[in-house]
Amino acid sequence: MLTLVPTPIGNLGDITFRALEALKECEVLLCEDTRVAKKLLTLLSDRYSLDFGQKRFVALHEHNQKEFLGRIDPSFFDRAVVYMSDAGMPGISDPGAMLVRYAQERGIEYDVLPGPSAAITAYAASGFLETDFCFFGFLPPKEQARLQTLGQILAHSSNTIFYEAPHRLLKTLQAIVQLDPKRILFLAKELTKVHQKYYKGEAQELLERLQKEPIKGEWVVVVRKGEGRKASVELGIEELMGLPLPKKELAKLLSKADGRPVKEWYELLTKD
Repeated sequence: MLTLVPTPIGNLGDITFRALEALKECEVLLCEDTRVAKKLLTLLSDRYSLDFGQKRFVALHEHNQKEFLGRIDPSFFDRAVVYMSDAGMPGISDPGAMLVRYAQERGIEYDVLPGPSAAITAYAASGFLETDFCFFGFLPPKEQARLQTLGQILAHSSNTIFYEAPHRLLKTLQAIVQLDPKRILFLAKELTKVHQKYYKGEAQELLERLQKEPIKGEWVVVVRKGEGRKASVELGIEELMGLPLPKKELAKLLSKADGRPVKEWYELLTKD
């Protein structure tokens, strides 16, 4: 049998009794990173005076999951097998979904335990009253794709949630300010950890505030849906010119907007 086990996103006390039992009873521990998994079991063992026994640790992450599932036999799951990602709920911006699909297609018994999720925790803390929301995971790393995704988020009819890394947070806020400076945001920093902190307000206000504070740790961003109007990335040329992008990426966006060649726009942007 396969069991997907969520793990704490920060505070060890968030582990559940069922998760501890599954970790104790499993023979094989599939994990995003074997080093992280071994460290977590050591910490849990010390904190709760538990003996997890001998395990076979097997790395299963986004880069090898297709190859791994392609070479194993379904009989691999005739024993107790657990899958855990580094933190949080497997399958939610972490590997796990492909493993579930594998089990479904081959009639393998599986279970998913409930537990910590940064997205749900942040939404519950946001104070937004709407019960419907959309989760975007991590934004694309490339600037042009990120802007397009942000346009979709701001145009969405529901509140939206996404994850952001510390080194990109200010750039993301700058882009939101360019698109809709008064959009209400809720930001959650380092959820369940020692330096957990919440921020809520208009995009412009939060950008100005966070430019004066150290940006560390992982962030969850909750975006309030627009009030009676639709935001989009279909901006005018002047608005596009004001976006905080490298000239090469900006030239690509401007080319899409008016049809002129990327090279021509790049030459205009780099001209003194």
